[in-house]
Amino acid sequence: MLQLRPNCEYCDKDLVPTAADARICTYECTFCADCVEAHLHNVCPNCGGGFAPRPIRPANARRPGVGLAHQPASTQRVHLKHACADVAAFAAANRHIPPETR
Repeated sequence: MLQLRPNCEYCDKDLVPTAADARICTYECTFCADCVEAHLHNVCPNCGGGFAPRPIRPANARRPGVGLAHQPASTQRVHLKHACADVAAFAAANRHIPPETR
């Protein structure tokens, strides 16, 4: 089950569970769409993979025991472990390689 992290790791923008602009990599690194496009160029600074829209967990339990009320989003904020200059260099070096072949 996805953690649904509450913020963009790059700019710290709040990303509520229903945020349509939340993007995640395969390791659930979470960024806003603006940062993925403008700063990361679809290169996760942590793993080098690409991003996909983060799924939105149903607010209402359409099946018993399933939904935000039963599996709430994480409240623990996560921040970049790398300096912005390192992130920019990493993205520049990898952005021209398609995610499926990185």
